[in-house]
Amino acid sequence: MRSIFTASWAVRAYIAVAAVGLTAPIIGSFLVQRRLSLIGDGIGHLAFAGVAIGVALSIAPVWGALGTAILGALALERLRTKGRIAGDLALAFVFYGALAFALVLLSLRHRLDASAIGVLFGNPYVASWGDVITIVVLCAVAVAAIVPFYPQLLAVALDEETARAAGLPVDGLNLLTVTLTALLVAAGMRVVGLLLIASLLVIPIAAGSRLAHSFRRTISWGVVVGVVSCLGGLLFALGQGNVHPGGTMVLASIAGFVAASVAGRRAARRHPRQAGS
Repeated sequence: MRSIFTASWAVRAYIAVAAVGLTAPIIGSFLVQRRLSLIGDGIGHLAFAGVAIGVALSIAPVWGALGTAILGALALERLRTKGRIAGDLALAFVFYGALAFALVLLSLRHRLDASAIGVLFGNPYVASWGDVITIVVLCAVAVAAIVPFYPQLLAVALDEETARAAGLPVDGLNLLTVTLTALLVAAGMRVVGLLLIASLLVIPIAAGSRLAHSFRRTISWGVVVGVVSCLGGLLFALGQGNVHPGGTMVLASIAGFVAASVAGRRAARRHPRQAGS
C-alpha cells in the first residue's frame, strides 16, 4: 500500500508549502523591520474580498484575490504615507470592511459555502498541479523582484527618512513592498489560509532575529525556520491524519521562535561580546 507521505497530492503539498515557507520570511523581514507586521493581516482580508469578487465574476479565486489584494495594498500604503488616516485606523477599515464586503457578496451570490470559507484556513492537500505552479511562480516573482532592489529596500527598512534624504525613491519602494506582500498572500491562501498567512511573514523572521545580528543573516535564519516549520507542520498533520495542516505549520513556527530565543540567550551568555556587536 502506498504511503500517504509519498502520494502525489502530498508531494504537491510539500512543494507548495516549501515555496511559501521560503518566500514569506524574505518579504516579512522588511515589514517587521518597519513595524508593519500587521499589514499582512489587512492584505489577507482584502484578498478574501477578492475571492468573493472572483466567485461573483466566475474567475479563479486566486486571481480575484491577487488583483484585489494588490490594488487594496497600494491604496492602503497611499493613505498611510499621505497621512490622511492613521496607520492603525486604516488597517481597521481594511480588516472589517473587506471581510464584511466578502461575506455580503458571497451571501448574495449564494456561494457562502465550505469552498469559499476554506480559503480563510487553507488546505494544501487539495492543491492541484496548476495551483502548485501558480504558487511557485508567484513566490519566484516576489523573490526575483527583491534581488535587484535589496540595498534600497534595506535602506528604507532601516531608516525611511535617511533613505529619502539620500534621494532614494522611498514611496516607490514602499509600494513595491506592499505589492510583494500581496503576491505572497495570494500564493499562500491555498496553503495556510488568509487568516494565518501573515504569521509566516512575521514569526520566522522574529526567530531569525534571535539567532543573528545582521539583517542578511536574520533573513537566512528566517528562511530556515520558515521552510522547516512549514514542512515539519505538514508532516505532523499528515501523520496525525485529522489535524489541520495550517494550524500545525503556524504552531511549528512558534516552536521555532521559542527554540531560537533559548538558543540566542545561551549564545549571548557564552559569547557576550559577539552577541552585543
